[in-house]
Amino acid sequence: MNNIKEKWLDIWGDFEKKHPKLAKWLYQIFYFFVFSMMVTVFQYLVFTFLPGILGAGLAATEFMWPQVPMKLFGVEFTWSILGYNVLRDASGAVLIGGGLGYFISYEVGSFLAQCINFPLQRNITFKSHGNVAYQALWYFLAWIVISLICNGFNNLWMPIASAYVAPAVYNLLVTFITGGVSMIIFFFVFKIIFPEGEKKQSAE
Repeated sequence: MNNIKEKWLDIWGDFEKKHPKLAKWLYQIFYFFVFSMMVTVFQYLVFTFLPGILGAGLAATEFMWPQVPMKLFGVEFTWSILGYNVLRDASGAVLIGGGLGYFISYEVGSFLAQCINFPLQRNITFKSHGNVAYQALWYFLAWIVISLICNGFNNLWMPIASAYVAPAVYNLLVTFITGGVSMIIFFFVFKIIFPEGEKKQSAE
């Protein structure tokens, strides 16, 4: 195992010397992907289990803005940027996985995931030494914008999916669609807030 590790380090070291810019991009993409997948799994667990913990009362509570009536593929629903439709089965009974309960679960899961993701990406992936407060502020603002975009997109297809598949399945779809969109946008956000060539200020 040690021989394999040493051989790989030698190969990577030679590649890094010959192609420093490409090596940096590959390093960043690799760790960015690994950490992003870790928090994606974490989000899935929150999206799946927290709505049930919050209960049917919150699942039956409507919280949506703006409320735009729509009908796609024979399914009538209300589209919004904030909040989710209350889900009901064929008999009209409330299903766990919608309403205020799911909105809270989505935002809590997404926010906690970013609290885990930010220090890992900052300190390991991009090895940043910039102003952490400034970077955290821009990361938080980017998260808000991305959350609104994902919420709006999810509210176009989730009501339709809920009519045909089990909650665990569309939670999986929500997680990977949201995670995929977020990963692409956040990578370039990180490239901006963690600029290349940052250096620690040397003591005078």
